[in-house]
Amino acid sequence: MSLIEVRGVTKSFASGSETVTPLQALDLTVAQGEFVCLMGPSGSGKTTLLHLLAGIDRPTAGTVHVAGVEVSALSANELARWRTRSVGYVFQQYNLIPVLTAYENVEVPLLLLRMAAADRRRRVATALAAVGLTDRAHHLPRQLSGGQQQRVAIARAIVADPAAVFADEPTGNLDRVAAAATVELLRRLVREFGKTLVMVTHDPITAQAADRVVHLDKGRIVAEPSHA
Repeated sequence: MSLIEVRGVTKSFASGSETVTPLQALDLTVAQGEFVCLMGPSGSGKTTLLHLLAGIDRPTAGTVHVAGVEVSALSANELARWRTRSVGYVFQQYNLIPVLTAYENVEVPLLLLRMAAADRRRRVATALAAVGLTDRAHHLPRQLSGGQQQRVAIARAIVADPAAVFADEPTGNLDRVAAAATVELLRRLVREFGKTLVMVTHDPITAQAADRVVHLDKGRIVAEPSHA
């Protein structure tokens, strides 16, 4: 069963006197519980596509459906509510709030939902345990390694139990050991928690962890080799 369906999506924007089109009439289907990696040269449209899937941006034409919701048709307020409940996003730069502890950073998305404090505490504890950081819950980001900060970011992305998780170069700032640990953690989200994961990467070693690799070039899908 498909969780993500992209049909005829084009994205254009004005840049000075020119029109730039990072995505052109693109179709993509991602199955529920699938780990898909987006690869391609800089400017190929990878991050643009990820933003459209996560409801961060809107297509110029075409439709984006995620978990049965036509994301491209939602109003700004509807999009904000949908993103809080339905998707998690992992950034390359972690995007943690420096004055908040790991626990408090993970809790942030839940503060936007109507939820009892006890339920919020349970969810944060579960998310931190899932990424192996229960013993770092009260540490500030500056007291954590890069790999630990990225694990906090992943815990934040899954704390609301979203249907899909999107990751934009999540290993880009990590050394090889931390990167491998982060990729294994992301694989666990798929295998053990049933999440659907779409990840952007330039690293072919990282991409080997995915169920499927989708190659983009000049806004179009050019190949989709699979991994067993």
